[in-house]
Amino acid sequence: MHPRLLKTFLAVARSKSFTRAAQEVHLAQSSVSDQMQSLEAELGAVLFTRSKQGLGLTQAGETLVSYAEEMLALADEARGAVVAAAGHQAGLVTIGALETIAAIKLPEWLSAFQSDHPDVSLQLKVAGSGDLLRKLDTGEIDLAFCFDQGGFDERFVRRAIATEPLIVAIHPQAKFMARELDLAGLASMEFLATEVGCAYRAMFDKAFADAGVPAPKPSAEVGSVGAIIRLVAAGAGIALVPRLAAAEALDRGEIGEVSWPGSDRTVTLAMIWRRRRVQPPALRSLLTASIEHFAAVRSAGVRPRHAVSSPS
Repeated sequence: MHPRLLKTFLAVARSKSFTRAAQEVHLAQSSVSDQMQSLEAELGAVLFTRSKQGLGLTQAGETLVSYAEEMLALADEARGAVVAAAGHQAGLVTIGALETIAAIKLPEWLSAFQSDHPDVSLQLKVAGSGDLLRKLDTGEIDLAFCFDQGGFDERFVRRAIATEPLIVAIHPQAKFMARELDLAGLASMEFLATEVGCAYRAMFDKAFADAGVPAPKPSAEVGSVGAIIRLVAAGAGIALVPRLAAAEALDRGEIGEVSWPGSDRTVTLAMIWRRRRVQPPALRSLLTASIEHFAAVRSAGVRPRHAVSSPS
């Protein structure tokens, strides 16, 4: 079974669609169909079912999923081990990050890393949390930076690199003060929030749930946290966000802030990568540099209990 066929098979299995799988693996839909026919012929088994409900996996297809994942992971590890044994350090590392993190947390560090490791090429892709984890799972990115929402399986290593305070972003001329804010009062105000499924929306819903107060229905759902901050500055409402997302607007005096009065007042920024027995040398260099850099950044804080001391 050629790795190319297995990658395409997993894309179809995840998306339940030849069309979406074709977009994911950058092939024509006809090529995806041809590859799956070749794989079924090689195995002598039908892998997919087709019905009015859409594309599904047969029992044989379900069985192949875990083996395909293991085979591709092993091939990746073997490639990394051979490169490491040969003493090569050059390579490409693809990083994924939320837009806010990519713009604020990463530029200085990545610039310094490139200066120290000119033989390592870097790519930075910006995406939402769900898309980042999907890309990490499929191997489209090597390392993800996002807010920690839990729920990761044992295939991934997760390391906390910073703790960000939650704030309520308000118009700078808002007529209420921090001491007047309580959870009941906040729940009655006009909040701006991102759409369901976004990391920032998950924070919004969780913060109210942890405080024992039903989350209010947002007065508007906005596509990006950057747009939300601009709307707050224009007086369209208030927003619950990590302070990181509002730092530049706060520094310019475009918005004001009050502390979130709930019980859980911070969110964790994490870096996540796929667990391997041997990491590719270029990725290992980046992981080592990130551990050193972000440990220094938060040296005044408490070491997170789930942090790791070295990449694996």
